[in-house]
Amino acid sequence: MKITNFTFNINRDDSCECGSLIALEEYKNIPFAIKRVYYIYGVDTKLSRGAHAHRKSNQILISVCGSCEILFDDGQDRETILLDKPEHGLYQKAMVWGEMHKFSKDCVLMVLSDSYYEEKDYIRNYDEFLALCKESV
Repeated sequence: MKITNFTFNINRDDSCECGSLIALEEYKNIPFAIKRVYYIYGVDTKLSRGAHAHRKSNQILISVCGSCEILFDDGQDRETILLDKPEHGLYQKAMVWGEMHKFSKDCVLMVLSDSYYEEKDYIRNYDEFLALCKESV
């Protein structure tokens, strides 16, 4: 499995201490039209989120504050990646199982999706996910 990592350009004005800005634009540094943006925060550091795949939706995950680990699983390979910089993003393609773990107390995980929320797009049972992966081979 190849996970696509994105590094977004940080715009700074070094003439002042006015912070940094990262712009996210569909079809420029995001490879799809953005239909939905949501963020996850306030997760207990011992809890996990996700534990599902999408049939058709693609997503970019960005930890805009704090950190968490993202587990990706394509039915054959599993990879865990630390997401801890707001200029880094991970591309979760359709039919890749995702789980988020080890949230820092200050973590804000933003997700950009190429589709609107639709419950039937979700695969929430891991065994069903594995069976669908085998069918598509």
